Formats: sequence, structure tokens, C-alpha cells
Amino acid sequence: MPSSPRVSRTLNIGVLAHVDAGKTSLTERLLFDAGAIDRLGSVDTGDTQTDSGAIERQRGITVRTAVASFTTGTTQINLIDTPGHSDFIAEVERALGVLDGAVLVLSAVEGVQAQTRVLMKTLRRLRLPVLIFINKIDRAGARDTALLTDIRRALAPLLVPLTAVRHLGTRDAQVVTRPLEDEAVRAEAAEMLAETDDTMLARVVDGPPPSPGELWTALAAATAEGAVHPVFFGSALSGEGVGALIEGIARLVPAAPGGAEPRGTVFAVERGTHGGGAGPRTAYLRLFSGQVTARQRVTLYRREGSGPAHELTGQITSLEVVGRAGDTPGPLTAGNIAKVRGLSGVRVGDRLGPPGGAEDSGAADRPHFAAPSLQTVVRAREEGAAAAARLHGALLDLADQDPLIQTRALPGGATSVLLYGEVQKEIIAATLAQDYGVEADFEPSRPVLVERPTGVGEACHEIARFDHSGLWATVGLRVEPAPVGSGTAFGYETELGALPRAFHHAIEETVYATLLQGFRGRTVTDCRVVLVRSGFIGPVSTAADFRGVTPQVLREALDRAGWRVHEPYHAFESEVPADALAAVTAHLSAAEADIAESVDGDTGWLIRGEIPARRVHGVERALPGLTHGTGVWWSRPCADRPLSAARRGRLP
Repeated sequence: MPSSPRVSRTLNIGVLAHVDAGKTSLTERLLFDAGAIDRLGSVDTGDTQTDSGAIERQRGITVRTAVASFTTGTTQINLIDTPGHSDFIAEVERALGVLDGAVLVLSAVEGVQAQTRVLMKTLRRLRLPVLIFINKIDRAGARDTALLTDIRRALAPLLVPLTAVRHLGTRDAQVVTRPLEDEAVRAEAAEMLAETDDTMLARVVDGPPPSPGELWTALAAATAEGAVHPVFFGSALSGEGVGALIEGIARLVPAAPGGAEPRGTVFAVERGTHGGGAGPRTAYLRLFSGQVTARQRVTLYRREGSGPAHELTGQITSLEVVGRAGDTPGPLTAGNIAKVRGLSGVRVGDRLGPPGGAEDSGAADRPHFAAPSLQTVVRAREEGAAAAARLHGALLDLADQDPLIQTRALPGGATSVLLYGEVQKEIIAATLAQDYGVEADFEPSRPVLVERPTGVGEACHEIARFDHSGLWATVGLRVEPAPVGSGTAFGYETELGALPRAFHHAIEETVYATLLQGFRGRTVTDCRVVLVRSGFIGPVSTAADFRGVTPQVLREALDRAGWRVHEPYHAFESEVPADALAAVTAHLSAAEADIAESVDGDTGWLIRGEIPARRVHGVERALPGLTHGTGVWWSRPCADRPLSAARRGRLP
């Protein structure tokens, strides 16, 4: 029996889509057709390869990013299946940082949907290679040419369809290749590529026409730049068109370049099997350069908010490279993903390799989606300190898997949690009950408010022999505003070395932690804090003295500077029929929306503007009734705005 060809490269491909477009079914079909699994799972029956959690199987939606692998020719393809529901957009964010390319799945029936737009805008901004797979060609109502027109209008103008469909919208739907050897197909592809390639433009205008080989080379280059998008039709249910998609991935998506120094990103963490998160964790590590082996000691770096990077050093006890046979473990090399164990306290987002590498300025390190704009308060249903402690510990463990939810302990045993939406709240509640044995009650969600200083303020705590606080530390701080979106920063105007290093660290770390916590339950952001005075008495003073003094001084300086509360807003687009325009705009105005423009389009009116995040859910619920079920809504977090005087008067 001939041996399989040796793998020469690895591609990490994300599968992304609006919910119910068939994303997980496509992932299952890719694995089955490539021989990686011996039977097809089903979302309906809850036995798919990537939706392995009990809650995912029960609800039929992807909640956590999952990785599965198959090989085609000499290329190993790691498929990264991501959630489609907008409440789990943070999971998609982490996956984007480790991708070499993406497959964006659309339904041939439903077409371009709200989440599809969000995903494509992000993918295009990152200039990731994106192949489009139009699924469900065998469903009644499926479209091809009209859908391509919609995609060009709403998602990306430059498409090169490499397959077509016969018997569209029937059970006999069949995919046929559109070969570049065909003169008409070659001319159409050349015109698309000429939009971004001057050499190709010259060949189109002056001749001679490019050969099929030259077109494939130009298409691969344009795809790699994220400028042009190959399109494939098919059906995850029947398998039609999936082979062409696999060939397209292997032929058109380039592998990322590597390097010598080990650098990588932890993009997913699985909890241990013991309750309460006590078991050992498994971290999914994508390596960008260098190599890592089992029993190697490594240092991970973590940055929380705008604060300094923290170090986590540990030894890898076991390392399982995704897609590699168990009898040939070997090292983890650049471009590959491994399940790593032994790193106690590892969290999603931790980076292997010191900050400042080339990838720190690239897609892997940038936030691609806004932070959660909702928060809720969670309390254990069972009374008592022990139940509250179990709840808080469970939420902390979930925060390690999803740092953007940001848990915070509150007086009385409650915990504050940040969210993207109500479905995410339901999933957290179910996870607490099923995985941790903790029944919890959630308060109604409310918008996340932040404070920004409006001026400059300064305060100081002086060491005094009769100071009743008993804190032997002199700390003087100045608070001043910084540009919106810059976060928080810490600086010194004192002489470095005047304090022991441990005291400097105590002040700086406490400043960042205190601003994140806030003084009134609201994070303080976009400000600069400067140490203007310091002093200690050795050997009496300790780092604990400085940690105790710093919040007091910081609060006084902030109060002297003055501050203003801001609330989150969403930028929105809504497509509505002409006869519903007046009703929708009236409803939006009543919901405090600022309507920037209304444009008469081919399929109705397009309304754009901004609206308070707290109003989005209500508008989404009302839109179907106002538009007879035909209205489309899309929104994303945008810049926040100062709270109105009326709402400020109701704040605690």
C-alpha cells in the first residue's frame, strides 16, 4: 500500500458565517470528504466533530472555537470552526488572530445577512485571504447570479466565481467547474484582477490575453492580499462543490512566513475535568515562528487593558500537535497548532515571546471587535458565603477562557460580568449549572458606562508619624485627560531609583487595577496618571503601604480633575421597504437614534445612523412588526458618547 505524501506546509483556515448558514455542517463535510472522520455528524442530532460541548449539542449553535484537521496532497489544513451568533463575536476575534485565511459561508437562500457584513468588513480590514462558499444550492429558493450581485453590492465588489450550478434550487443541484481555460471565464477573471493589478490591466487592454497559468498566479496573489475573493457554490448536505473548495484553499491561500525565535498565541483554553475549574487546563497554542517541545520551560506574556505586560513562566508537561499522529509527537513548529498542558493559570490571549515582535503590530495582536457593551450582576441562588465563593470562582474560570467578559466581585457576594448579548447570558447560566453545579440568578442587563477625566487634578499622601492610616508611604499623583481611545497610561516625574523597584511596581500596578475597577463601579479610561511625589522610610515602609495609599490618592486626584460618564453607542444600518420608512424612522427617533442618512436603494430604503446600545435590543425586536417581517438590521459598537443630563441625574 503506497504511503501518503509527506506534509510540507500547514494552513490554518477559519470557517465563519452568520448563524444557520451551514458553517458547522460544512466543517463536518470537509473532514468527512478528506477522510479525517468516518461518518458525518449532524447539528440537529448534536454529534458533530467541532460542537462537542453539551450546551452546543443541546442548542445547535457553536459557542467555543474548535480545531479539526485534515490533509489534502502535501498540505495539512487546520479548520477553525467559530461561532456564528453575534453574542460570541469575541470567540471569532481570537480565531482571526491565528488564521492564514478564511472561508466565509453564505446561504444561497438567505444570502447576505447582518453578521455576514460584520465578519466581511473585519476580514477585509485585516486583508486576510477570504474564499466565499455559497451553501444550500439544493434548497428551494436558492439563488446564484442575483446573489453574486448582492455580494458585490454589500460585501466585496471583486469576485471570481470558480464554479457554477446546474438545476439550482432542486435536490439534483450539481456544481460544475468554470475553468480558466474557457475564453469567457478567462476574460471575466482577467477583468476582475485588472482592478487591482496594473500588469493584468495592461494585458487586458493591450494584449496578449493572459494564459490560464498566469491567471491562477495572479488570482493567488490577489487572494493573498485580500483584494479579490474566489467564489465556490455547493452543498454541505450533499457534498456538491466541496472538493473544488478544498482544492481552492490549498491552491490559493499562502502559508505564513516563519522565523527563528519562538512566538505564538494562546487562542483557546479548555477547562480540566474536575469541577470548579480545579483540573489541569489545555491551551491551544498557534506558533508563528520557532519551535516548542514537551518539557520545555516557556514564558508567556499577558497584557490587561492598557497596563504593563505580566509574565507567566511554566513548563510544558505534554504537547499534542493538531493533525499529527500520536506515535510521532515531535516538536511544535511554525504554522502549526498544539494542545499544550502544564501551564498553570494560562489564559486566552497569552503570548509566547516578549512583546515587540513583528506579529505584535499585525492581525494577531490587534483587537478586531469592540469590547462588550452590556453588564449584568450575578448572584448564587443558594444563600451563604460558600455558594457566593463557588460562583465567583466559576466565573473567574470562565473569564480565563473568555477574558472579555471581565468578572468583578461586588459587595454582598455578587459578581459583575460583561456581556455582548442575552444569548451569551443564557449560555453562561447553563454552563454554571451543568459544568460547575452552581445555580445563579442574573439581573437585567444594562449598558457598560465609563468615566473620563475632564481636567487635570493632583493629590498627595505624605508620610506622617501620627498618620492614623498607618500607611508608611508618600505618593503624589496627577491625573490628566488623554485622547479618546488611547486607554490609560502611567508615567513618572520623580527620579527613578528614588524608590525601591518593588515600591514602583506596587504603585503602577495598583493604578492600572484601580482605574479598571473604578470608584463608582465604572472603569476610568483615556487618562494619564503621573507619579509626581514619592517617599518611604526604611525599613518600615512596605509595598503593601504603597498599594494601600495609591487608590486613596488616585481617587482624590480624579475628583479634583473632574470626570464625565459616557455610554456605549452602536452604528447601525437598516434596510426597510418604502411603505415602512415613516414608521421605522419615527421608532428610531423615539429610541434616541441619530439618523445620519436615508438612501433610496434598489430593494427599499437604507437608513444609517447611531443609537445608544441600551436601545438596540428593543429596536431589533420591533423592526419585524414595523416592516411586515422584511426589515433588515445590522449594528456594531462605535464610539461612545457623554451621558445626557437627564440620565446623569439618575446615576448612583
